[in-house]
Amino acid sequence: MQLPVAIDYPAALSLVQDELPKYLLAPEVSALLHYLPDWNQHAFINTLWNAGPRLNEALALRRRDFHLNDEIPHVVIRTAKQRRAGGGRPKKGKSANRVVPLSDPAYVDEMRRLFASTKEQFEDDIITGERRARPIWSVSDRTVRNWLVRAIDAAGRDGVRFSIAVSPHTFRHSFAMHLLYGHVHPKIIQGLMGHEKFESTEVYTKIFALDVAASQD
Repeated sequence: MQLPVAIDYPAALSLVQDELPKYLLAPEVSALLHYLPDWNQHAFINTLWNAGPRLNEALALRRRDFHLNDEIPHVVIRTAKQRRAGGGRPKKGKSANRVVPLSDPAYVDEMRRLFASTKEQFEDDIITGERRARPIWSVSDRTVRNWLVRAIDAAGRDGVRFSIAVSPHTFRHSFAMHLLYGHVHPKIIQGLMGHEKFESTEVYTKIFALDVAASQD
């Protein structure tokens, strides 16, 4: 993910507290991605980092959700929590979809190459009888976690350690914090994260406020 971010990394690492969301700094994400040599796995974890979806939201993504050739490349994510509420319908005046701009040209190019080198898969809808596109990554959440375990183990064998325990949700926290360090307004982050209530976004602003205070000591 590319943003004009200048971070005091040692200070940021010192602010990772037990009661606050744990996140990776951008150099740590880059290091971890290096240990995902499988292009399909790399693209998935990179999607978690570049778009901040929940794991089940990422696993539901289809090719049609990516708009890579638009003037502003973006992905449309169907917000899982709103999708489950009220039989799948969002509240009046709200959308279950959120649009997340993709700011890293390298990631956009990676997804273009992924789509160009693979064939879209379809399945029959047993209710309507129509054919529908299958998700890009037809794997389980356990499989994704195993990808990360193997990558972290490979990094460890090279002496590379990470500041926190890493899970798929770690990249969602990292996405939010990277946006805050890039001075994106918290209300915009709320929309990009798919938070119905601003209180869910405020936990990230608390971490950022600590960082600002530390840098002024």
